Amino acid sequence: MKRNSRQGKGVDPDNPPLTRADFARFRPSREVVPHIVEAHLKRKGRPPEGVASKVQVTLRLDPAVIAHFKARGPGWQTRINEALIKAIGSKSSSGRKNAR
Repeated sequence: MKRNSRQGKGVDPDNPPLTRADFARFRPSREVVPHIVEAHLKRKGRPPEGVASKVQVTLRLDPAVIAHFKARGPGWQTRINEALIKAIGSKSSSGRKNAR
């Protein structure tokens, strides 16, 4: 006789087994949270050929500078990069052609 793998285990009331009715109510994630799916599917990794990539450096900044940029939330490193580009008067970012 084949032993049931659930034998001796109780059913978790906070996580009951899915039923056919549960599966019938499921919807594709693109319908439920399209912004999350799009963010996940965006190309990651190296930039397209011909586009200059960024250079990784170690830089020591005053704690006040870091606190100022972090106070506005995620993306603080990008904001520092944009501030530095603005400071040098560059018209394009990271060697990319300006799309405007």
